[in-house]
Amino acid sequence: MSEDTTTKPEQDEAAMLAEWEAMAAGGDDGRILNQNEIDSLLGFDGSGDDGTRTGIMELINSALVNYERLPMLDIVFDRLVRLMSTSLRNLTSDNVEVSLDHISSVRFGDYLNSIPLPAMLSIFKAEEWDDHGLMVIDSALIYAIVDVLLGGRRGTSAMRVEGRPYTTIETKLIERMVHVVLNDLSSAFDPLSPVSFRLERIETNPRFATITQANNAGVLVRLRIDMGDRSGRIEVMIPYATLEPIRELLLQMFMGEKFGRDTIWETHLTRELYQTDIQLSAILGETTIDLQNLVDMQPGSIILLNTQPNDLIEMRVGDHPMFMAKVGQKQGKIACSIEEYIEPEEDEDL
Repeated sequence: MSEDTTTKPEQDEAAMLAEWEAMAAGGDDGRILNQNEIDSLLGFDGSGDDGTRTGIMELINSALVNYERLPMLDIVFDRLVRLMSTSLRNLTSDNVEVSLDHISSVRFGDYLNSIPLPAMLSIFKAEEWDDHGLMVIDSALIYAIVDVLLGGRRGTSAMRVEGRPYTTIETKLIERMVHVVLNDLSSAFDPLSPVSFRLERIETNPRFATITQANNAGVLVRLRIDMGDRSGRIEVMIPYATLEPIRELLLQMFMGEKFGRDTIWETHLTRELYQTDIQLSAILGETTIDLQNLVDMQPGSIILLNTQPNDLIEMRVGDHPMFMAKVGQKQGKIACSIEEYIEPEEDEDL
């Protein structure tokens, strides 16, 4: 007597597979799927109240989106790490080490839900880009900075008092640090594109720190701050919409890169253009006549112009006016003395 070790889910799956094969073979035309089969196809296993999303629903509602890589951001935040190391040492008068954990892409809503509380959420604005970013300081770093700035002993860990809101003194001390970090962030972006980051407010509830839609993606930068036995993290979240004004610059592989340009060829072309011969025409005068008079003209016919001997004449290159000049004689030849430059007219279609 053999014992059947097949579990009920496996039996259900085998039965469903058999039904699908029968339908594919045409043996059960017109069969309607029940609710359990529909849920299984869409990826809901029904184990929880809302069901666990897998399969098709997981593909549709995936948390991450593949965004193009921005190589210049790595250079910007490497520069930020060096600047912060110096600035925080000056602020705390302590040995501070700043390290870059990683840079990743994440949806803003998912990031807000993942922030460990308690924490301070600093909303800042990029003035030149007219958009916002978010800086999160975790509780470990908050108590470490407060302890150091208030004269705590070195080599001792900061005492944490959980379950209470941050005091005004703690908030003001962290605000000082946030201003230092934002100034360093501005300096890190300066070689690429000058920008000023200004602190707008500090929140402790993520619901009040919404700076963009939950589905919008952004760049998440995690920094680790070590001060002896004290340590903590700073996370900077910048939406892609905020970085859009300098997107082309961030796509560069190195600072100052110019796509599709060859400076050697540009120099050679410029030098050759300066040696190009062009025809400069001096317009002594212009008049309008009808076609009949033009046909009746013969050698010796006179055309009257309204130009006086002392009037300035127009000099052109092709159809483009270039200079106004005075007509005279030099060494027995007609000469023109350029008096002024004619500014080119802007094309109205541009």
